[in-house]
Amino acid sequence: MIHLGFRLAPNSRNDEAGSSFTLEVAMTLGARVTAILGPSGAGKTSLLEVIAGLRRNAVGRVVLDETSFLDSRERLCVPPERRGIGYVPQEPALFPHLDVGKNVGYGLRAAVGADRLIDETTALLEIRPLMRRFPRTLSGGEAQRVALARALVTKPRLLLLDEPLAALDSELKGRILPYLMRVRDEAKIPMLYVTHHAGEALALADEAVLLRAGRVEAKGPAREILTPRLLAAVHGDATLENIVDGVVLEIHPEAGTAVLSPTGATPSDSPTGELTLTVPGAPDLKVGRRATYRIASEDILLLRSKPDGISARNVLRGMVLDTDAAGHDAVVRVETSGIEWRIRVTPAAVRELEIETGRELWLAIKTHTFERLGFA
Repeated sequence: MIHLGFRLAPNSRNDEAGSSFTLEVAMTLGARVTAILGPSGAGKTSLLEVIAGLRRNAVGRVVLDETSFLDSRERLCVPPERRGIGYVPQEPALFPHLDVGKNVGYGLRAAVGADRLIDETTALLEIRPLMRRFPRTLSGGEAQRVALARALVTKPRLLLLDEPLAALDSELKGRILPYLMRVRDEAKIPMLYVTHHAGEALALADEAVLLRAGRVEAKGPAREILTPRLLAAVHGDATLENIVDGVVLEIHPEAGTAVLSPTGATPSDSPTGELTLTVPGAPDLKVGRRATYRIASEDILLLRSKPDGISARNVLRGMVLDTDAAGHDAVVRVETSGIEWRIRVTPAAVRELEIETGRELWLAIKTHTFERLGFA
C-alpha cells in the first residue's frame, strides 16, 4: 500500500518539459500494478522521482506500507539508497565500463546470497547468455532487460518503471512486454508503470491513474479508467489495442496455427466449456508455455448473429459493455467469457448493428491478425 500526499513546486533545473505547474498528489495505491498515464509534462516522471527520493524539494508525506519515506512535519526524508525501491528510467543508463554481470550485481556488492539472487533474476529475464558482454554490444531490448534485472536483483519493496518501452521500436516493445508480465506474476513486486500506451497498461495493470498538469484527473480500476473518452480528454496521444496473454494448449504445424487458452477466461459455451483462440504458430512455441499476442482494435469484426461459413477461425459470442467516441469513430467494449475486447467501428456501424450496452453480439477474428509479442 502506497500513501501519497505531497506538493512539489516547479524547479526550472530539472522539471519535466520545463513545466511551470505544481505537482499535487493525494491518493492511496494498493494494486499489484498501477499504470500512470498522462501527456508529456503532466508530472509522471516527477511523481516517480519523489517516491524514489530523487526529488528532495517535495513537501508532504510518502508512506510505503508502514514505512515513512517522506514526512515534512517530522523533517524526515529517507535517502534513495535506503528506501528499498527499484527504479528503471526510460534509458537503461548501464555502466559502460562494466559487463552485464557486473551491471546486474552492482547494487548487491557483498550481500549474502548475491550469486543466488543474480541467478534467479537473470533466469527470469533470460539474460544469462549476455553476462560477459558490455552495454555497447547490446540491442535496445537486451539493454532494457539488463536494466530491469539490475533493479530486480536487490528484491525491492516497490518497482518504479518510467516508460521502459518508449525508446524501443514496435518489434522490441513486443519482445519486452511479456517479460514485464512475467515479473508481475513471478517476482510479485508491486509496480508503478508509467506509459502512454493504454494497451500495455490494460495488459499489465489492475489500477490506473490519469495525470494532467500536475493533478490527478482520474483513478480507479484500469478497465474503467482507460476508456477512449477519458483518455481523449486527458491524454489524446494514448494508443488503444487488445493484448491477450495465455497458455499454449495445442500446436498444429501442418496448419501453421496454435491453440491458446487466454489468462483470465471464464467457462464458455463452447463444446469444451473453455474459451480458446486460434493463433499463428511458430517454431519456438511449446505446449504448456505462455505466449502473448496483440490484436488491433480495427481488426475485429462485429456481427449481429453467429456467422456461418466464414474464414475467420475465431468466432466468439459476447456482450456489449459500453461504447465510447474515439475521434470520428467509436470504440465498443465487448466481453467474451471474461475476456474484454475493444473494437473500433464507424458511427454508421453502431447504428446499423444497434449496438448498445447489454446487447449480444458475435466477434470474428482472423488468425493472422494476432501479432505475437515475444515469448515468456
